[in-house]
Amino acid sequence: MNKKYISLAVNGGIGFGSWLKPKQLIALGDYLEEDAEIELTTLQQLIVKIPENELENAKEKFDEVGLHYYKVGNYVKSLRTCNFCKGEVEEGLPVAKELNKRIAGQKVPFTLRPAYTGCPIGCGEPLVNDIGVLKKKEHYQLYIGGQAKGYNAKVGELFADELQPEELYNLVDKILDVYRENGGKREKFSRFVNRFGIENIKKEVM
Repeated sequence: MNKKYISLAVNGGIGFGSWLKPKQLIALGDYLEEDAEIELTTLQQLIVKIPENELENAKEKFDEVGLHYYKVGNYVKSLRTCNFCKGEVEEGLPVAKELNKRIAGQKVPFTLRPAYTGCPIGCGEPLVNDIGVLKKKEHYQLYIGGQAKGYNAKVGELFADELQPEELYNLVDKILDVYRENGGKREKFSRFVNRFGIENIKKEVM
Protein backbone atom coordinates (compact mmCIF):
# COMPACT_ATOMS: atom_id res chain seq x y z
CA MET A 1 0.00 0.00 0.00
CA ASN A 2 1.43 3.37 -1.02
CA LYS A 3 2.06 5.82 1.78
CA LYS A 4 0.24 9.16 1.46
CA TYR A 5 2.10 12.42 2.14
CA ILE A 6 0.89 15.90 3.04
CA SER A 7 2.92 18.93 1.94
CA LEU A 8 3.52 21.73 4.42
CA ALA A 9 5.28 25.07 4.02
CA VAL A 10 7.48 25.56 7.07
CA ASN A 11 9.50 28.46 8.46
CA GLY A 12 10.70 29.93 11.74
CA GLY A 13 7.96 32.55 11.90
CA ILE A 14 8.14 36.33 11.58
CA GLY A 15 11.25 37.67 13.28
CA PHE A 16 14.63 39.32 12.87
CA GLY A 17 15.62 37.62 9.64
CA SER A 18 14.92 34.14 8.33
CA TRP A 19 16.42 31.83 10.92
CA LEU A 20 16.01 28.22 11.95
CA LYS A 21 17.37 26.76 15.20
CA PRO A 22 19.13 23.37 15.46
CA LYS A 23 16.25 21.94 17.51
CA GLN A 24 13.85 22.96 14.73
CA LEU A 25 15.94 21.23 12.09
CA ILE A 26 16.11 18.11 14.28
CA ALA A 27 12.32 18.15 14.64
CA LEU A 28 11.97 18.34 10.86
CA GLY A 29 14.37 15.44 10.44
CA ASP A 30 12.31 13.28 12.77
CA TYR A 31 9.39 13.36 10.34
CA LEU A 32 11.25 13.26 7.02
CA GLU A 33 12.46 10.12 5.34
CA GLU A 34 16.17 9.70 4.71
CA ASP A 35 16.01 10.50 0.99
CA ALA A 36 13.27 13.13 1.24
CA GLU A 37 13.79 16.27 -0.80
CA ILE A 38 13.20 19.68 0.80
CA GLU A 39 12.38 22.68 -1.37
CA LEU A 40 13.63 26.11 -0.32
CA THR A 41 11.33 28.75 -1.81
CA THR A 42 11.77 32.46 -2.48
CA LEU A 43 9.05 33.05 0.12
CA GLN A 44 11.37 32.13 3.01
CA GLN A 45 9.71 28.73 3.40
CA LEU A 46 10.75 25.07 3.30
CA ILE A 47 8.33 22.75 1.52
CA VAL A 48 8.33 19.35 3.22
CA LYS A 49 6.25 16.20 2.77
CA ILE A 50 5.04 14.54 5.97
CA PRO A 51 3.47 11.05 6.04
CA GLU A 52 -0.26 11.57 6.55
CA ASN A 53 -0.40 9.17 9.51
CA GLU A 54 2.27 11.22 11.31
CA LEU A 55 0.93 14.67 10.44
CA GLU A 56 -0.79 15.53 13.73
CA ASN A 57 2.17 14.34 15.80
CA ALA A 58 4.48 16.37 13.57
CA LYS A 59 2.39 19.51 14.03
CA GLU A 60 2.49 19.12 17.81
CA LYS A 61 6.26 18.74 17.72
CA PHE A 62 6.65 21.72 15.39
CA ASP A 63 4.57 23.81 17.81
CA GLU A 64 6.86 22.76 20.67
CA VAL A 65 10.02 23.96 18.91
CA GLY A 66 8.50 27.13 17.43
CA LEU A 67 8.21 26.05 13.80
CA HIS A 68 5.39 27.67 11.85
CA TYR A 69 3.61 25.62 9.19
CA TYR A 70 1.13 26.52 6.45
CA LYS A 71 -0.98 24.83 3.82
CA VAL A 72 0.43 24.44 0.32
CA GLY A 73 -1.73 25.41 -2.67
CA ASN A 74 -4.18 28.20 -3.43
CA TYR A 75 -3.85 29.98 -0.11
CA VAL A 76 -2.41 33.25 1.16
CA LYS A 77 1.26 32.52 1.80
CA SER A 78 3.06 33.54 4.96
CA LEU A 79 4.24 37.12 4.99
CA ARG A 80 7.54 37.75 3.23
CA THR A 81 9.47 40.23 5.39
CA CYS A 82 12.65 42.25 5.58
CA ASN A 83 15.27 41.50 8.24
CA PHE A 84 14.04 44.17 10.70
CA CYS A 85 17.49 45.70 11.00
CA LYS A 86 16.52 48.56 13.36
CA GLY A 87 14.63 46.72 16.03
CA GLU A 88 11.18 45.44 16.88
CA VAL A 89 9.35 48.67 17.77
CA GLU A 90 10.83 50.90 15.08
CA GLU A 91 10.40 48.37 12.28
CA GLY A 92 6.85 47.39 13.24
CA LEU A 93 7.53 43.69 13.83
CA PRO A 94 4.42 43.20 16.02
CA VAL A 95 2.25 44.50 13.15
CA ALA A 96 3.92 42.08 10.71
CA LYS A 97 3.30 39.18 13.10
CA GLU A 98 -0.36 40.12 13.58
CA LEU A 99 -0.99 40.58 9.86
CA ASN A 100 0.59 37.20 9.13
CA LYS A 101 -1.53 35.58 11.83
CA ARG A 102 -4.70 37.00 10.30
CA ILE A 103 -4.18 36.26 6.62
CA ALA A 104 -1.73 33.38 6.14
CA GLY A 105 -3.58 30.23 5.12
CA GLN A 106 -6.76 31.91 3.90
CA LYS A 107 -8.26 30.22 0.85
CA VAL A 108 -8.07 32.32 -2.33
CA PRO A 109 -8.56 31.67 -6.08
CA PHE A 110 -4.81 31.41 -6.66
CA THR A 111 -1.66 31.42 -4.53
CA LEU A 112 -1.24 34.94 -3.13
CA ARG A 113 2.05 36.39 -1.94
CA PRO A 114 1.99 39.18 0.66
CA ALA A 115 5.09 41.08 1.73
CA TYR A 116 6.03 43.54 4.46
CA THR A 117 8.92 45.89 4.98
CA GLY A 118 9.71 48.05 7.99
CA CYS A 119 11.14 51.07 6.17
CA PRO A 120 11.25 52.72 2.71
CA ILE A 121 14.41 50.77 1.74
CA GLY A 122 11.99 47.94 1.00
CA CYS A 123 14.13 44.82 1.65
CA GLY A 124 10.96 42.73 1.89
CA GLU A 125 10.07 43.76 -1.69
CA PRO A 126 6.47 44.78 -0.94
CA LEU A 127 6.02 46.69 -4.20
CA VAL A 128 6.53 43.62 -6.42
CA ASN A 129 4.28 41.23 -4.51
CA ASP A 130 0.52 40.72 -4.69
CA ILE A 131 -0.11 42.65 -1.49
CA GLY A 132 2.63 44.82 -0.04
CA VAL A 133 2.86 46.76 3.20
CA LEU A 134 5.46 49.44 3.82
CA LYS A 135 5.95 51.14 7.19
CA LYS A 136 6.54 54.87 6.74
CA LYS A 137 7.34 56.62 10.00
CA GLU A 138 4.36 55.91 12.28
CA HIS A 139 1.95 54.80 9.56
CA TYR A 140 1.58 52.10 6.94
CA GLN A 141 1.17 52.14 3.17
CA LEU A 142 -0.70 49.39 1.34
CA TYR A 143 0.16 48.40 -2.24
CA ILE A 144 -1.65 45.82 -4.37
CA GLY A 145 -1.18 44.14 -7.73
CA GLY A 146 2.60 43.91 -7.91
CA GLN A 147 4.26 41.15 -9.90
CA ALA A 148 7.93 40.19 -9.73
CA LYS A 149 8.18 37.70 -12.58
CA GLY A 150 7.57 37.44 -16.31
CA TYR A 151 7.06 39.86 -19.18
CA ASN A 152 4.25 41.50 -17.21
CA ALA A 153 6.39 42.23 -14.16
CA LYS A 154 5.35 45.50 -12.55
CA VAL A 155 5.26 47.55 -9.37
CA GLY A 156 2.07 47.45 -7.36
CA GLU A 157 -0.18 50.48 -7.03
CA LEU A 158 -0.56 52.46 -3.82
CA PHE A 159 -4.00 51.53 -2.52
CA ALA A 160 -4.07 53.38 0.82
CA ASP A 161 -1.71 55.55 2.83
CA GLU A 162 -1.26 56.68 6.45
CA LEU A 163 -2.97 53.60 7.86
CA GLN A 164 -3.05 52.65 11.51
CA PRO A 165 -2.54 48.92 12.26
CA GLU A 166 -6.25 48.09 12.73
CA GLU A 167 -7.12 49.98 9.55
CA LEU A 168 -4.45 47.98 7.72
CA TYR A 169 -5.69 44.61 9.00
CA ASN A 170 -9.32 45.36 8.15
CA LEU A 171 -8.50 46.69 4.70
CA VAL A 172 -6.42 43.66 3.76
CA ASP A 173 -9.22 41.37 4.99
CA LYS A 174 -11.76 43.20 2.83
CA ILE A 175 -9.50 43.10 -0.24
CA LEU A 176 -9.15 39.34 0.17
CA ASP A 177 -12.94 39.05 0.45
CA VAL A 178 -13.36 40.98 -2.81
CA TYR A 179 -10.81 38.71 -4.50
CA ARG A 180 -12.59 35.57 -3.28
CA GLU A 181 -15.99 36.81 -4.39
CA ASN A 182 -14.98 38.17 -7.79
CA GLY A 183 -11.78 36.41 -8.83
CA GLY A 184 -11.92 33.70 -11.47
CA LYS A 185 -10.76 30.14 -10.84
CA ARG A 186 -6.93 30.14 -10.67
CA GLU A 187 -6.87 33.84 -11.59
CA LYS A 188 -3.70 35.42 -10.25
CA PHE A 189 -4.26 38.38 -7.98
CA SER A 190 -2.31 40.79 -10.21
CA ARG A 191 -4.50 39.79 -13.18
CA PHE A 192 -7.59 40.18 -11.05
CA VAL A 193 -6.53 43.70 -10.05
CA ASN A 194 -5.98 44.58 -13.72
CA ARG A 195 -9.33 43.13 -14.81
CA PHE A 196 -11.52 44.27 -11.92
CA GLY A 197 -9.80 47.62 -11.51
CA ILE A 198 -8.34 49.45 -8.54
CA GLU A 199 -11.24 51.88 -8.33
CA ASN A 200 -13.81 49.07 -8.30
CA ILE A 201 -11.91 47.32 -5.52
CA LYS A 202 -11.90 50.57 -3.55
CA LYS A 203 -15.65 50.92 -4.01
CA GLU A 204 -16.15 47.43 -2.65
CA VAL A 205 -13.96 47.84 0.43
CA MET A 206 -14.50 51.49 1.34
